[in-house]
Amino acid sequence: MVETQPRTAAEISRAQVEARYMDSVVVDIYDQIYQLRGVKPEYIERLAEVVDLKMRAVSAHGSTVDSLRVAVLAALNLADELVTLRARYEALIGAAEAHRQAAAQSMVRSRAGSLMGMLDEVLENRKAG
Repeated sequence: MVETQPRTAAEISRAQVEARYMDSVVVDIYDQIYQLRGVKPEYIERLAEVVDLKMRAVSAHGSTVDSLRVAVLAALNLADELVTLRARYEALIGAAEAHRQAAAQSMVRSRAGSLMGMLDEVLENRKAG
């Protein structure tokens, strides 16, 4: 649940008191106060900080003052970061799996070579004996 509230010191304090009783947290994102609920208030605060910083960065590099436009551009930036990180993650998972398979194949080859050596030794002993 998200509520936008005016931004005066008294209203922020009141919202923080209400938030304590409602198991929610009050955050400030791009000069707007939101009362958010979630399991981990510290995590929600961190997310709000990331969104606020991204919106301020977008605003600093653009000419728009429309907060909805800034929010959409910030969301697009965050989505780009997410997609890029997911692609890197998938590539790392693929590389780790390939490495694991190569290590397993190497171990199997080594074990097979060792077993062939033991078998050759046994067969040599039978021929000699």
